[in-house]
Amino acid sequence: MALAATVPAWPAVGSFAAVAGTLVLARYVLAYRDRPGATWFLGVLLAQSVWCGAYGVALLTFDPTLRVVLESLVWAGTVWTGLAFLAFALEYTGRGDVVSGPAFGTVAALGVAATGLAVTNPLHGAMWTGFRLDPVFGVATAAYALEPAAYLTIGGATLAVTVGVVLLVDTFLNYGPLYRRETAAVAVSALPPGFALLAWAGGLGPIPQLNLAPVMFVPHVALDAYAFGRAELFERDPTTLRAAERTAIDDLADPIIVVDRERRVVRCNAAARSAFVDGAAGVSPLDSPLDETVGVDIDAEGDPDPNVIESTVDGERRTYAVSASPLRDPGDTHVGWTVVCSDVTDRERRRQQLEVLNRVLRHNLRNDAGAVHGYAEILVDRLDDDATRDMADTIERRSAALAALGDKAGTVERLIDGERPQSVDVEATLDDVVAAAREAHPGADLALDVHTGVTASLSKRALVAAVENLVENAIRHHDGAGVERPDGGAWARVVVDRANGTLLVRVLDDGPGIPDAELEAVEAGEETALRHGSGLGLWIVHWAAGALGAESTYTDRGPRGTVATLRIPVE
Repeated sequence: MALAATVPAWPAVGSFAAVAGTLVLARYVLAYRDRPGATWFLGVLLAQSVWCGAYGVALLTFDPTLRVVLESLVWAGTVWTGLAFLAFALEYTGRGDVVSGPAFGTVAALGVAATGLAVTNPLHGAMWTGFRLDPVFGVATAAYALEPAAYLTIGGATLAVTVGVVLLVDTFLNYGPLYRRETAAVAVSALPPGFALLAWAGGLGPIPQLNLAPVMFVPHVALDAYAFGRAELFERDPTTLRAAERTAIDDLADPIIVVDRERRVVRCNAAARSAFVDGAAGVSPLDSPLDETVGVDIDAEGDPDPNVIESTVDGERRTYAVSASPLRDPGDTHVGWTVVCSDVTDRERRRQQLEVLNRVLRHNLRNDAGAVHGYAEILVDRLDDDATRDMADTIERRSAALAALGDKAGTVERLIDGERPQSVDVEATLDDVVAAAREAHPGADLALDVHTGVTASLSKRALVAAVENLVENAIRHHDGAGVERPDGGAWARVVVDRANGTLLVRVLDDGPGIPDAELEAVEAGEETALRHGSGLGLWIVHWAAGALGAESTYTDRGPRGTVATLRIPVE
């Protein structure tokens, strides 16, 4: 009553204030009309302007006929405020396809029908009956009995707003802090006019004929203004993340299948349908068991069986490596798996080709080099001419090198095949490596110096290959002019240490050093005419270091020699 005394016709003033705020907000939104949801947001503002403006004018209109016409406009604004808000929420949260689909078209048709009933109500009374003026606070409030169609209209508008709020809150929950302020402000803004409308429709409150929903659009507009300005409603676009979620599956070239806990297909991309489903027959993979659709199953731990499958795609046989990762909801409950079938056809072909070439070359090298080496030894023993004997000796050494090259090719093949990390006693493993090198090179001075005992989880095969080739390079390429031995003979040390979670394996020698061309070839990652190494040794070290997740470096050692270092991260 105090407000009525201070502000004459205050319900009408409040309604016009809501209109003014709405129009100011619409002016700013126009600059963003190209953003997802902005056009529909403008539609919300237009509809609520009609609602509030028509009600404000109606409260100042005491002519019964004109008052009924204005009441019809109020109902039209009510209907389309709800529907436009739903369309805004759908498009803003990345569901614009729903707005352009038949489902929303049906909802819009119902809105048109409700608007038509409101405008033509004097002819049939389907929306309300018993319309009469019942002034209060000096304004022309009206009282009338709502019919079922009116309750359905209010319920539909309220449901549309509720769904829109749920969509916005869902965006807030799923996308975290990125859109928290925007979605919270817009969602909360719908509450004041919504509760006021429901209270009026239910005849609640001391003045049931006064509809306070238009007045409650004042705080509604204030919250929308915050979302648009301070919280940057259209500066941040949740459709980006939603589109990314869709395209992350749908646009990938590899087949991806999503299955529930019962291992039934709930979603798959086009690549999966092309690879595993007879599209021409119109067969849908949805709700089908994974093992029937793809030919693979998942155990309780999420491991696929089998891990590699084949399928014919566009008349070509393709090979897929299958992996699965668990899906969990925001409450960390396991709800299914994402099954990814990576197309490894080209990789498998290359692997098979390399495997065949490697085995054939190794076989031929071993056999032919062995035969050449044997005949060369016989020639060395039988020849009397020194020059001829030197040539035979060269043939013998070169054939031995070829045989060693074949063995190194076998090491490369084993590295390519890979090996799961295992618990390795580093000292015992490297002691075996050094012992084997002593046996192969009895004239060399070799030793293992372990400063700390280490048992680490790593690829034993890769560790052995790296150290084995570093030691062999140090001994085989020694020039006999070393500084550690009185006779200048081959000398090398393998030193093991550990610092800050890193296993340090150093191979020291006093040889002539590694030629720059060898290091440049490995560092460049390719063998070319300009960067050509003399063998596979350093390449094996390079690949083995990669398998270990290690860094390999080579530095000069004073006064002579090289220090090769492997820095292997270990736990």
